[in-house]
Amino acid sequence: MAFIHRRGLLLGAAALGLGALTQRAQAQAPATAPAPAPAPTGPFTHAPLPYAFDANEASIDARTMELHWRFHHGAQVANLNRALVGQDAFAAMPLDELLMNLSRVPEAVRGAIRNNGGGHANHSMFWDIMGGRGGEPTGDLLAAITRDLGGWGEFRNRFNAASMGVFGSGWAFVTVTPSGALAIATRPNQDNPLMDGQRVLMGNDVWEHAYYLRYQNRRNEYVGNWWNILNWEKISERYAAAMAGTLRV
Repeated sequence: MAFIHRRGLLLGAAALGLGALTQRAQAQAPATAPAPAPAPTGPFTHAPLPYAFDANEASIDARTMELHWRFHHGAQVANLNRALVGQDAFAAMPLDELLMNLSRVPEAVRGAIRNNGGGHANHSMFWDIMGGRGGEPTGDLLAAITRDLGGWGEFRNRFNAASMGVFGSGWAFVTVTPSGALAIATRPNQDNPLMDGQRVLMGNDVWEHAYYLRYQNRRNEYVGNWWNILNWEKISERYAAAMAGTLRV
């Protein structure tokens, strides 16, 4: 019996010691995931957000914004620069021209450039058009929506349906021609209409990482609330740039 008692004491002491070590390790662990390794020097940069992480709180929580911008988009910029090491001719291209010329990119790096270059273009646009107060567009943009997409209410319904219709991960876009004609399109993964020679006016990210912390599997709620944070002044500027031939990504 003494042996059993002594053995129990030893096991208890070991458990207490392990618990103390675990607590110390947890206390010393970083609160967030470590930043990704620095990317090789390259032509593309991860620009700061044009607003605070909580600027879109009406629809997207600050933590999701930070993780999305810092780690998802940041990794895409880093990986794009890595893929372009030794590809001097393609590294010298602006991002839109690079995506329009994917068929010329060596097959060994084409997939990495497609995925990460597309992601960089998509997210650069995405951050640019948010940070607003929603509402409705006005002026030439509203006229184009009425002409090409059936009016404001019909446009919203059709765009929401397109967003919900993306199977798995992808994007819903509004494309724009140099004459100002609008159309709704979707793409899987991080593909971008630039890969088909089209320009993007606006688009919504329907990858789960864009909304899961707040909405879990309720993509429809995210898609519906997203309109509340759009910056229609910025989107109108993109529309004018498209007709002037100066819209890039």
